[in-house]
Amino acid sequence: MISHAFLQSYWWLLISLLAGLLVFLMFVQGGQSFIFSLPRNDMQRKMIVNALGRKWEFTFTTLVTFGGAFFASFPLFYATSFGGAYWVWMAILFSFIIQAVAYEYRSKPANVYGTSLFDTFLFINGLLGPFLIGVAVATFFTGSDFTLDLFNRVTWGSGWHGLEALINPVNLLLGLAVLFLVRVLGLMYLENTIDDPALAESIRKALARNAVPFLVFFLAFVAFILLGKGYRADAVTGEVTLVRYHYLHNLAGNPVTLILFVGGVVLVLLSLWLGIFRGSRKAIWYAGSGTVPVVMALFFLAGYGETSFYPSSADLNSSLTLAKASSSQFTLKTMMYVSFIIPFVIAYIWYAWSSINKKRITSEEMDGEGHMY
Repeated sequence: MISHAFLQSYWWLLISLLAGLLVFLMFVQGGQSFIFSLPRNDMQRKMIVNALGRKWEFTFTTLVTFGGAFFASFPLFYATSFGGAYWVWMAILFSFIIQAVAYEYRSKPANVYGTSLFDTFLFINGLLGPFLIGVAVATFFTGSDFTLDLFNRVTWGSGWHGLEALINPVNLLLGLAVLFLVRVLGLMYLENTIDDPALAESIRKALARNAVPFLVFFLAFVAFILLGKGYRADAVTGEVTLVRYHYLHNLAGNPVTLILFVGGVVLVLLSLWLGIFRGSRKAIWYAGSGTVPVVMALFFLAGYGETSFYPSSADLNSSLTLAKASSSQFTLKTMMYVSFIIPFVIAYIWYAWSSINKKRITSEEMDGEGHMY
């Protein structure tokens, strides 16, 4: 018989994988953040928008799937975070809504606003979406200001309802790390997709400028969480306590997490070397292959190893663990069978991606009569 604990761990694994894929696919947001600064003319901007527009639905679908899986498998997390920290989640959702509006209406014949307004929407989503998602995930390690009563009703200690996370320096570090990471990924994707020598030169220069702050912010965040205190949840009593070096011990004590983290970091560094010094179009694939396991490793640190994945800084024992926040055994087991279709979905995405990217985008194609964003 499949145990409840196994099912909880299984679903945290799937959520971690979806989180890794989401961060990689946010190269769309990263590319959008360059919509005003990178192109030298309207044709280059048109090529950038269309290169990203062909992939934005993959990111949006993965975001919805990630949110749905999280809600179904760990509903108390959603009840707590959306019931209390709703302003930060509303800001994230708003940024993705205006992205969808922009791609839908930017090139419509009846567009009376011109392209500038919708380009601004894409730019806002490119900056705000990744940054706020990074800040929200950082609270998995730094804690949030909430308490739960005996009936799991949430009381949020701050009237800012989630936006107070923006004044925590450690949260800002991960938010900025995610922002500059997706900017790097966006540049690598554009290099891989667009056939324009002048734009490629601008991309390589921008790549070097964005790689440095990404590394600084990411390494600073990792240092803070590994060398600071972590929220340890006793496996027997469920009591949550702050323990110094808890996440470091988790990382060192779990070979799978350690391999994912170290291997992913090595691949990301290799991609930066290939992109900056070699001008390789393949850099995006090394970066993506490194980003996914690193994000998974961070989620493993937050969820596995007697840890609270959504800790409360106001009341330690209100903190959420996998066991406390999960759905029933029956629900998780039923959803597990449904999850077996995920490999087929991934295969379809890869097929669709390959079909779309058979040819690199050129200025001649942009002058054609096909669908344009």
